[in-house]
Amino acid sequence: MPNFDKTGQIISLSQKRRQKHSMMKKGGMPQPQARVIAITSGKGGVGKTNIVANLGYALCKAGKRVLIFDADLGLGNLDVLLGLTPQYNLSHVIEGKKKLSEIIISGPGSLKILPASSGIQELTKLTFSQKFEIFNKLNELLSGYDIVLIDTAAGISSNVLYFNAAASEIMVVVTPEPTSITDAYALMKILSVKYQEKHFRLLVNLAKNAKEAEDVSRQLCLVANRFLDVSIEYFGNVLVDDNVKVGVRKQKVVSEIAPMTQASRNFAELAHKLARSKPMIPRSENRPLIWQDIV
Repeated sequence: MPNFDKTGQIISLSQKRRQKHSMMKKGGMPQPQARVIAITSGKGGVGKTNIVANLGYALCKAGKRVLIFDADLGLGNLDVLLGLTPQYNLSHVIEGKKKLSEIIISGPGSLKILPASSGIQELTKLTFSQKFEIFNKLNELLSGYDIVLIDTAAGISSNVLYFNAAASEIMVVVTPEPTSITDAYALMKILSVKYQEKHFRLLVNLAKNAKEAEDVSRQLCLVANRFLDVSIEYFGNVLVDDNVKVGVRKQKVVSEIAPMTQASRNFAELAHKLARSKPMIPRSENRPLIWQDIV
């Protein structure tokens, strides 16, 4: 339902964001300290969680304080990928048994992780108030980190859309497969049309070489420029590297066990680039981690 101002005019989404930003500056809501980056994909099986784990590890090595939020709520597997066995996870927070700060676990290096749960279908259908409460609690933790990476589920479910829209930056992971490219476009289209997201970063995974990765980026940008009112920044690539599979089997990030291999060098380059980059949304347009107009 639209909101109206005192004169009876409809308040647009951008107006509501500016009003909330103004409230924050006046002390109405704490300004988050960390950059909150959703790493997402339209299609499953593109290596997104591996990207998140290795990028988070590389950012820590670059001196950043990093928290990964496993937001694949029903099928969270970041802890498995890293060989971790958390005693508690997000389901215990939703049930009121634990605080969000009490379920954070340590990963490789100085990486910190908020684990999701696996095999609990109810978590894939959270109500708006439940999602709002999660981010309300997450807001309280942001001052302790430089970067928060949200590892979303794949696809266009309500949870995926919410976590992307609630973040301040969105990075879409895509592979050279046609279905991955098509699904990435569909995800950006929905986020653009329904949530007015206009800025995306693109990371190409599993490319044979830099040229193939650049070709994938060019395809997406051409279509998006023609049919969508969005900007897409080609952020970089991670090339095919068998050492990544070795790391998965050993439940270790490749950046830790083989720091000089091709994929590890790619992750290090991406981490340094991200650490030096400015947030995609200018500070003048910044929004809090939570905005109540998401439905």
